[in-house]
Amino acid sequence: MIEIPSDLHKDLVPLAFLLGNWAGAGVHDFPGSQKCNFGQEVTFGHDGRDFLEYHSHTWVLDNDGNKVRPLESESGFWRIDADRKVEVTMTRDDGTIEIWYGEMADKKPQIDLVTDAVARTAAARPYTGGKRLYGYVKSDLMWVGEKQTPEVELRPYMSAHLKKVVTPEEVERWAKALPDDMPDDGIAFFK
Repeated sequence: MIEIPSDLHKDLVPLAFLLGNWAGAGVHDFPGSQKCNFGQEVTFGHDGRDFLEYHSHTWVLDNDGNKVRPLESESGFWRIDADRKVEVTMTRDDGTIEIWYGEMADKKPQIDLVTDAVARTAAARPYTGGKRLYGYVKSDLMWVGEKQTPEVELRPYMSAHLKKVVTPEEVERWAKALPDDMPDDGIAFFK
């Protein structure tokens, strides 16, 4: 369910599908790195201004789905203009800073992004740019990332399938919003 908070900046309504806490798993595969499954937690929040705040943490999973070690972390800010053009500023834990531009798909919650600028500290791994696709599919957030380095042409390297994390407070708020004339047995509601 996509919920639009009353205090969300009006310009951000097209991005409302991203809001919340998300968790799930995916696959990481890029030359020079060990192929692995990873877990991910993502948060998109807002404070009433004209941007979304973004945080992502990933970690390597073993064959049983247990956390082994951190993989990547990134944070940033997402904006959208009246023409549905999206801009993202992002900082990664390895010393990479990126500016991404893209746009919302027409009539569906999907965003295509491509890097416009990349800056790296001396400690950062080689990286020259990337692409990302985010989509809201059947109440889940899915994404795929592509990257390139001086040695490797642009190619997919990470993808994940994330589910919305629902807090007890959200469940309580939704329950309070139910109509007073709900059937007591719960079964009659579905008849």
